[in-house]
Amino acid sequence: MKPGLLIIGEITPRMAEAFAASFSCYYLDQIADIDQFLATDGLSVQAMTTSGHDGVPDEILDRLTAVKIISNYGVGYDAINVDKAVSKDIIVTHTPDVLNEEVATTALMLLMAVCRELLVNDRYIREGNWSKKGNTPLSRAVDGMAVGLLGYGRIGQAIAAKLEAFSCDVSYHARTERENSPHRYYPDLVSMAQDVTALIVITPGGASTNHLVTDEVMEALGPDGILVNVARGSVVDEDALVAALTDGRLGAAGLDVFAAEPHVPEVLFTMDNVVLTPHIGSATIETRQAMGDLTVENLVRYFSEGKVTTPVPECKHLVS
Repeated sequence: MKPGLLIIGEITPRMAEAFAASFSCYYLDQIADIDQFLATDGLSVQAMTTSGHDGVPDEILDRLTAVKIISNYGVGYDAINVDKAVSKDIIVTHTPDVLNEEVATTALMLLMAVCRELLVNDRYIREGNWSKKGNTPLSRAVDGMAVGLLGYGRIGQAIAAKLEAFSCDVSYHARTERENSPHRYYPDLVSMAQDVTALIVITPGGASTNHLVTDEVMEALGPDGILVNVARGSVVDEDALVAALTDGRLGAAGLDVFAAEPHVPEVLFTMDNVVLTPHIGSATIETRQAMGDLTVENLVRYFSEGKVTTPVPECKHLVS
């Protein structure tokens, strides 16, 4: 018999077809009575797949006692209680590397859109103002800008590489300094924020980074500073961000992630110095296909070979 697979959240048709070939699939959003399902079919579920947004409810993790692996569709996995999974010898996998370039491109897109006031200028033409009022005010250049990265993992370094093409002065803040990095390391985030024009947030989410970007950090960026967040909404104190933008203590922001997605503070909707996107960092056809393929690969390999391709760091000791 095929092992049972509980699918949490949305997956692509390509993933659904691949899963159906190797697993008996159960979709959480199609289960009318979860208690009855857990009582009758729970023991057949040996695997779960979810996303960094949907995660796995602790109750389900506790009650599905036969689960051996959770395959996460995304690189971020802070919505999964990995400590609980490890205590149960459950392997958690994710999809690193295949989305690095796409998220990096999204970060650069937001930075450029903010600096060159893309949406303001687009609306200016659509409203017929160019012919009526003449040219818009000058905007700001990305070329040569001092940019700080909060986070310097795979995606952070991909962002740095793209910024180098614009001759940007790149620095970074992370838990530890990376040997042989061509970029300046700041052990203190506030100090880095004082020295850069733009701060790009690309650190993982979770308790250890919650509200890492404080009001003090935004004050350090200042009224000409720019905050770009392509990490997790939880990393930035969103109330402080809204207040800093409202008061003019922070110059501008490009935001792809928010604290309570899909809900976004409505006050941001009317701000011309803010560009908003609905968590689309990796949302291209090509990248999502690669992520889906890796999500499937981790599950299929586990049940066919007893191995996985990309375990999360906390679970590497569980992989033979």
